[in-house]
Amino acid sequence: MSERPLAIGIDFGGTSVKAGVVRGSAIIDHAPPIATQDFDGPAELIATLVRAVEDLRTRHPEIRAVGIGVPGFVDFARGVVLNLTNVRGWQKIPLKEILEEKLGLPVAADNDANCMAFAEWKLGAGQGFSHLVCIALGTGVGGGVIANGKMIRGANFGAGEIGQTSIDYQGRQGHYGNLGALEDYIGNQEIAQDAMLAYKAAGVFKNPEDCTPAALAEAARHGDKIAIGQWNLIGLMLATAAMNACWLLNPEALVIGGGVARAGELLFA
Repeated sequence: MSERPLAIGIDFGGTSVKAGVVRGSAIIDHAPPIATQDFDGPAELIATLVRAVEDLRTRHPEIRAVGIGVPGFVDFARGVVLNLTNVRGWQKIPLKEILEEKLGLPVAADNDANCMAFAEWKLGAGQGFSHLVCIALGTGVGGGVIANGKMIRGANFGAGEIGQTSIDYQGRQGHYGNLGALEDYIGNQEIAQDAMLAYKAAGVFKNPEDCTPAALAEAARHGDKIAIGQWNLIGLMLATAAMNACWLLNPEALVIGGGVARAGELLFA
């Protein structure tokens, strides 16, 4: 079998944008992360991203294509970003066309959780399954669905958005106006904010950096009872949404990934 060609994969997150050189599932090289919120709008961020990609191409001239996953609604066929959930100013941006013009390479643009689902299906934990649900935990919460061996996209490219499903019909009102959306409880910032409130209620002062998902996981592993309690609650909310997705879609497998998923066993205790 011939060796897979090199490509560039770009993970456009609500917190940072990461670009790496990949061959199949192997990461060969990567650029320094780009802070998403450091830019006033799409043009400046895209220009910075293009420079990062060109730097990678200088080191790896055999790169053949670029794929980018973004956290929002994407018209996959046209490569147009219709709206980004946690990043302002990104509406109806023809990202595929812009990047192809600037880079001279074929570009595929899709929702980031769809990219995760496709990658897990073809290269990772979802191999061999025709029915798969993936949940991506990060700045927000996304989802991707494979059914009958095909990606499900929906009428308006919003299929699989498990982060917008409700776990409390009287809960918090989120970005899209719905109440109790999962994302408004177990996104990065929401985890930190709720942890700070839990510590405060116990008479303990914590800085925001002490309550990030990574810091909270470290505290829980060292026996911090408040941190353990927060992870138990996060796990319960995630399990509620995952159970609903499994009953609705009847997948053969459920894959959970993303930065927050690095908490590992704390999510499933």
